[in-house]
Amino acid sequence: MGLTIAQKIIQDHLIKGEMIPGTEIALRIDQTLTQDATGTMAYLEFETMGIDRVRTERSVAYIDHNTLQSGFENADDHRFIQSIAKKHGIYFSRPGNGICHQVHLERFGIPGKTLIGSDSHTPTGGGIGMLAFGAGGLDVAVAMGGGAYYITMPKMIKVNLTGKLRDFVTAKDVSLEILRILSVKGGVGYIIEWGGEGIKSLSVPERATITNMGTELGATTSIFPSDEVTKAFLEAEGRGEAYRPLASDADAEYDRIIDIDLSTLEPMIACPHSPDNVVKVSSLKGTKVDQVCIGSCTNSSLLDMLKVAALLKGKTISPDVSLSISPGSKQVLAMLADCGALSDILASGARVLECACGPCIGMGFSPNSGGVSLRTFNRNFEGRSGTADGKVYLVSPETAVAAALTGEITDPTLLGAAPKVEMPAQFKIDDSAIIPPASPEEAKKLEILRGPNIKKFPDAKPQQDTLSAQLVLKVGDNITTDHIMPAGAKILPYRSNIPYLSQFCFGVCDKTFPERAKEAGESIVVGGMNYGQGSSREHAALVPLYLGVRAVITKSFARIHIANLINAGIMPLTFENPEDYDRIDQGDKLTVTDIYSGMETGKMTLLDETKGIKIPLVCSFTDRQIAILKAGSLLAYTKEQGE
Repeated sequence: MGLTIAQKIIQDHLIKGEMIPGTEIALRIDQTLTQDATGTMAYLEFETMGIDRVRTERSVAYIDHNTLQSGFENADDHRFIQSIAKKHGIYFSRPGNGICHQVHLERFGIPGKTLIGSDSHTPTGGGIGMLAFGAGGLDVAVAMGGGAYYITMPKMIKVNLTGKLRDFVTAKDVSLEILRILSVKGGVGYIIEWGGEGIKSLSVPERATITNMGTELGATTSIFPSDEVTKAFLEAEGRGEAYRPLASDADAEYDRIIDIDLSTLEPMIACPHSPDNVVKVSSLKGTKVDQVCIGSCTNSSLLDMLKVAALLKGKTISPDVSLSISPGSKQVLAMLADCGALSDILASGARVLECACGPCIGMGFSPNSGGVSLRTFNRNFEGRSGTADGKVYLVSPETAVAAALTGEITDPTLLGAAPKVEMPAQFKIDDSAIIPPASPEEAKKLEILRGPNIKKFPDAKPQQDTLSAQLVLKVGDNITTDHIMPAGAKILPYRSNIPYLSQFCFGVCDKTFPERAKEAGESIVVGGMNYGQGSSREHAALVPLYLGVRAVITKSFARIHIANLINAGIMPLTFENPEDYDRIDQGDKLTVTDIYSGMETGKMTLLDETKGIKIPLVCSFTDRQIAILKAGSLLAYTKEQGE
């Protein structure tokens, strides 16, 4: 039996385990990336390992999230990250150089290599044929130290693309279509490989849009072949030597195959408040729009921006709409300026923002109260925009421009003839904003610069054999990491300060949670399906740990979050019978006994002492994960193992 692309890369990087779906495997990691919202914690964790220099082929620290320096906190974090990068062998991408995934695709991505990043949209690298995973900061820290990255061996989905996209139908619409088909839970446990004759018409930036949005499916990662399209992109970036052809074997087997005819797709839109709440743009014709945001790691490439500029040229946006444009990198912005496209954007009345994540993580440009905001981003979770009652829709750049011009949701095919955009044969190369690390000898003399907002992470709390605690919070299905630990301009500056950050934990669900959790001492949280979907932020585990949460019991978990819970020493358990979720209530006193033996057998019993009922629970821990929970955290376990 032949191998898929992902299986070939896994085979090349396999350290432990076998490629049997559902079993744990350990992979050698070639590259890592961090961003500043998660990076500070990852580097604090790396420091505790006592390793002088990273042991990867390439590690890069990006500053792209917390770029709004309204106080000392973000600036201090950036200074800390820059100093630690220089000392420990990490390349440092300065603020303004661009969004981590866009820049990494341009300057560092290599087909066939493995990459993990402390950002859930790291699978963007799959657009260039990398096996790229989003992970928690602890996993990234361990990988930087030369340790393996552990995952459950995924199953494989093949998406066969045929035909060719029509004018005004884009890679974003392909992403929204697969979300419509699979939902935000449909990719859990799978790697999604894209293939078929239809991929030949998709550029690397378009492929990267699709693999970026694969994160919203809950997929382990997504990947495209490395072919002549990949080669042309790398050559345009002056990195032709990095090219390596990669394709699945003709007799490779997949667990599921999905066929999509690109020529039949229409412009699509995801309605509030979930990326899979997808309908045709035409079905919402006439809906008033207050704000439009174009950019993010999903749609901020030069190709996207040139199309936007061409559609805006000679036109003025609606007086009732505020339009922001965020180029994905300094390279993109410079090339827009050089060719005159930037002038066309500015003349339309758009506001050009910094080359950063910006509005996508609520870092400025929040919509007005109850406002409708069309965004080319990847997430539209409730409150993520920074406006609690904002109504965020996800669209392609073309649909976004149509709304900005008309003031309402408009099918972009009604704009007339589609502009023809010519991509340059060579991109403008300027790596002056990427600072290389110091030499090993020079590094010994360097000091790590810390600000007063940088606090240590919570102490490890080894899991005991019995847990008796109050059910302090019960939440529903599809609870995201934005629900657990919100982002936004007011909160993100405190990502290095767990004690301060804790007052915002679960603020979207219940503002009283932090105080009640503190009063309870140790506590349990109960959730529904797909608990912890969304970003890779380990703060959604570390902050509940700080507040005393010792276990989370749900109907099901999202992949990255369950790993982060275990890494933090919080025990993730699931109901054997999902209907038992309805039998317990917030405030009940719960007890789980014989935890150590239950970890081994995969079965535990929950006693609701308030109601006097017993509820069967299940779990699935590897020997390594059991050892992590008993040690109290991945960091404590790693220290014990001397890894």
